[in-house]
Amino acid sequence: MGEEVKVIGSIKSGFCIRVEWALKLKGVEYEYIKEDLRNKSPMLLKYNPVHKKVPVLLHGDKPIPESLVILEYIDETWKDNPLLPEDPYERAMARFWAKYADEKCLFGAWEAFKAEGEEREKAMESALESFAFLEKAIKGKKFFGGEKMGFLDLVVGWIPHWLSVLEEVRGMKMLDAERFPSLHEWAENFIQIPLIKECIPPRDVLVNHFHATFSHLRSLSASKP
Repeated sequence: MGEEVKVIGSIKSGFCIRVEWALKLKGVEYEYIKEDLRNKSPMLLKYNPVHKKVPVLLHGDKPIPESLVILEYIDETWKDNPLLPEDPYERAMARFWAKYADEKCLFGAWEAFKAEGEEREKAMESALESFAFLEKAIKGKKFFGGEKMGFLDLVVGWIPHWLSVLEEVRGMKMLDAERFPSLHEWAENFIQIPLIKECIPPRDVLVNHFHATFSHLRSLSASKP
């Protein structure tokens, strides 16, 4: 495994940070290449011509796009500190919940924060229903896989930092400690793990980023006929 490892990413992206966390957990040295998503580089377009998105993992001359795919590649390539369980059923369930967490919880939360008026209420209700499943999945456990941090923890690791910033920017509360006590406790503990903490972007960077994003979305909406 002597090939160079590089990550093309953005510090503002929760998808990119999970790749960094996985590499750090495995003890893999890597070079981080910051991408300007408003002015995409020839390097990004070369290595991810299909989606033109970050993150992209470069292992030697092999590019791997899509964060969930990258996590599995990292786990299969570097065997120390496995991310996925050994048991086939548990592995399948970890993959299932990871896909669910991205499609329903992450994108559901984003839709709720993006929406206005009545649409916001509907989107919020839908997102909260999705988070209720994560609450059940973590109940009574230290990490989603049990006693060790693993695949699903990294996938939902955006919740403690990114979600709280979105809550601040939009003046909404989603991860309520009374409604989701187990998930809230997991989030509080997860963000304090040194390896996790050292990678997260400064809060003010994300606050400014999301303020600009929502301002742009409002201007687009206002300009529609």
